[in-house]
Amino acid sequence: MPDDRAPDDAGRTSVSADAAAAISRTHRDEWARVVAGLARRFGDLDIAEEATAEAFAVAVVRWPVDGVPPNPAGWITMTAHRKAIDRIRRDARRSELHREALALTDDATPEPVGAVADDRLRLIFACCHPALSMESRVALTLRIVGGLTTREIAHAFLAQEATMAQRLSRAKAKIRSARIPFRVPADEDLPARIGGVLAVLYLIFNEGYLTSGAGSDPLRPDLTAEAIRLARLVRDLLPSGSDGWAEAGALLALMLLTEARARARVTPEGELVRLDAQDRDAWDRALIAEGLALIDERPADVAARPAGRYRLLSEINAVHVSAAHPRDTDWERIVNLYDLLEQIDPSPVVTLGKAVAVSERDSPHAALDVLVGVAVPLDGHHAFHATRAELLRAIGREDAAVEAYDRAIGLAANPAEIAHLTRRRDHPDPDPPTNRVTPMNHTPPANGEPA
Repeated sequence: MPDDRAPDDAGRTSVSADAAAAISRTHRDEWARVVAGLARRFGDLDIAEEATAEAFAVAVVRWPVDGVPPNPAGWITMTAHRKAIDRIRRDARRSELHREALALTDDATPEPVGAVADDRLRLIFACCHPALSMESRVALTLRIVGGLTTREIAHAFLAQEATMAQRLSRAKAKIRSARIPFRVPADEDLPARIGGVLAVLYLIFNEGYLTSGAGSDPLRPDLTAEAIRLARLVRDLLPSGSDGWAEAGALLALMLLTEARARARVTPEGELVRLDAQDRDAWDRALIAEGLALIDERPADVAARPAGRYRLLSEINAVHVSAAHPRDTDWERIVNLYDLLEQIDPSPVVTLGKAVAVSERDSPHAALDVLVGVAVPLDGHHAFHATRAELLRAIGREDAAVEAYDRAIGLAANPAEIAHLTRRRDHPDPDPPTNRVTPMNHTPPANGEPA
């Protein structure tokens, strides 16, 4: 009786779709909260992560049949709590830590969601602890806080899944053996520690913004979106008006202003597009408005403090996105911001960005003089040689420019960048402006690689 079955099939499809959407939404919104709560209660990341994953696996089976519960977050939290207790009770190889956790556990139903607002912040600080390598911090943050699977993280960083699994396992073992605490650092330690957290988030963003490997996807919007989501979370959890809160907001603004240009950054053929050649009508104005609002949203006491690294980088990007046309860019303002950035973050990458701005404000000759001081530390960075190639071409030294392009192409890994650099080497502008050497981006990312 097909006429009778059709409505039932349609109804089941609708229920299944509703359940899938609810599971996806709950996973996005509550994963970190549930893992953080279990980690605080049981003191073990493995238990917290696996129990939470098991709870969502049960939801995948149950919710399409039973319907979405009235309080999805509470359902996941209680189910994960029970799974954690079951895991401890059946583990024949209980460590002393597990026995202690079991002794502290009772059968009382935990508060389903939001019991301790700082649990997620404690978890973030644990995953980004300076005792861990930067690679481990990034992987742990994506897995434990972001809820990405090991396979997804491995794919994002062009690593084998088994290799990434080992990295995560070693990082969690390090947390156990070093007794890294699940807590927010003391007030006197917070400025230094929050800087490490923000550096991890910026690394994640930059890997999505322009992948460092030779994979087929030059951009990874899933990673940039996750970095932005985590930056929002950190800012929301930090005390309003604190230095950490201000820098987290500045990093979020920087990410938003950069992500706003994503649609214009790669041609349909897969070639990266320089900032001065991008279609500005394709930029996401909603993201730009949000980013600019974050820059402006500062209490008076915060505004009176010296600007931090991410504040200055976000203001540099604000100058770019506020210009209706490349010729309207306020290069004097950008050079001044780089001068300030060099004072608080003196690095060759910052100087490279400043050299580009000096070329636009003054001349390619002046910019080449700036590059002399960073030639040795940046010799292995493709962006240094790409910038130098543009400057050399601008002053008429074509042979030296081609040689610099060759060096940049040999060092680059991203396919979109290689395509762009190859075309620039082989097909120079017929009548280039005397000082236009604008690269793909002016923002030196957290990993030290010019993007």
